[in-house]
Amino acid sequence: MNQPVSADNPRRFPLREVGLCLALIVAVLGVYALMGAAYSTRMLVEAACYAILALGLTIQWGYAGQFNAGVMGFVALGGFSAMTFSVPVNDAFWDSELPGQLGLALLYVVGAIALVWGATRLDRLGLPKKLRTLIAVVLAVVLYLVVISILRDVTGEIQSRAGFIGGLGLPAWVGWIVGGALAGGVGYFIGHICLGLRSDYLAIATLGIAEIIKAFLKNSDWLTRGTATVSPLPWPTPGPGELGFVMARSLYLAITVVMIAVIFFLLHRAYNAAWGRTIRAIRDNEVSSAAMGKDVNRRRLQIFVLGCILMGIGGAALTSFNSIFDPQGYLPLNHTFLVLVMVILGGPGNNLGTIIGAVLVYLIWIMSEPLALALMQLLANLGGDWFTGADMQSRALQARVLVIGLLITLVLRFAPKGLLPEKVKHHA
Repeated sequence: MNQPVSADNPRRFPLREVGLCLALIVAVLGVYALMGAAYSTRMLVEAACYAILALGLTIQWGYAGQFNAGVMGFVALGGFSAMTFSVPVNDAFWDSELPGQLGLALLYVVGAIALVWGATRLDRLGLPKKLRTLIAVVLAVVLYLVVISILRDVTGEIQSRAGFIGGLGLPAWVGWIVGGALAGGVGYFIGHICLGLRSDYLAIATLGIAEIIKAFLKNSDWLTRGTATVSPLPWPTPGPGELGFVMARSLYLAITVVMIAVIFFLLHRAYNAAWGRTIRAIRDNEVSSAAMGKDVNRRRLQIFVLGCILMGIGGAALTSFNSIFDPQGYLPLNHTFLVLVMVILGGPGNNLGTIIGAVLVYLIWIMSEPLALALMQLLANLGGDWFTGADMQSRALQARVLVIGLLITLVLRFAPKGLLPEKVKHHA
């Protein structure tokens, strides 16, 4: 049980935190010794990107009790932004009349949305609400059919003549910033609709929205090349061709570590400020907070948008590092469930615990396959006919899910609040 910090209970030495950090360092050094510097550095960069995603989720779930099951969608938005801003300009598109046609089609879309929105306000002119709703629905259906037909003609022309619209040729870090802003904007829109729902319905809604985002990116060949993928994506640092794999990845790792340090500092300050205390008060007792004059919906929307921004930034950094944008590659298992496991293991609401949990879980996730493969080869050499050469690789890959499932079961059984539970401070 968490003890309050007071004069009678002085601040303790962070023995558990130091012990976990040392154990994690030993584990990482073991991976370096076993797998080599290039492989291990890549693993740490990806783990750092996942740590940013996990920090975004822990402030939603840990700070405010919002269960977001659609992390994958915001990761995909960040990756899309990183691709769009960093990929070189497609001259075949911009040197034609296609940009003007696309701009006109998008203008029709905006106009249609404005007309439907205006129809929903007709009751202010004295129309009955049922008639207003009927007019808005009919208008929305008709305008959708008209606009989607115009848009399909333009996008089909783009695909046939230019492939896709291409990028903007800007530095990768610009796409990271815009990716966070795009994810936050979509989170703001979702929050207005879904934050009034209870936690289980919020999880279902965010899960569905994530699948919608993935489906849109996957089927918009004119915008993302769809299943054809876009690669290579530029890095914000010199690449392996200039510095070598180890040095280039180390430099990328340094950038992600600095990002985590800045995010950690800001979140720590916010958590211990009046804003953080208000968020936790709303999480623990929403009715009492509202009775004390707190704007519950506004605060919940703020924390949801902030978490989405971090997910967008983390997704952009991860996509840039992998140097490929593949809408099919965003999977609920890898980009939602795995992040949930990181937060659960580290401790929802504890920023340091979330970072440790992210690195530890990703290390286990990556190393499960080679270790399982080595074990199967050992058993095969000892005469185990069940482990055949054709099945070894696929069965070793499946060991990831088995190990993560076992890990989450053990954590929920023996440390339900995580390795580093949230520290609750009582203020007189």
